[in-house]
Amino acid sequence: MGRGDKKSRKGKRTIGSFGVTRNRKKIKARLKRVASKKTTVATAEAKPKKPSRKKAE
Repeated sequence: MGRGDKKSRKGKRTIGSFGVTRNRKKIKARLKRVASKKTTVATAEAKPKKPSRKKAE
């Protein structure tokens, strides 16, 4: 049960195959979700904050 095993997740990664253990649709969906989260975080951090003006007393 390791790198050479076709039924284990590690073996499928090594061989480069997909199947029940390593479903291609689920992997693509997860990568798409992660990519969308990164873009929203990056745009939120990119906006410069306006400095607050203090009123003179």
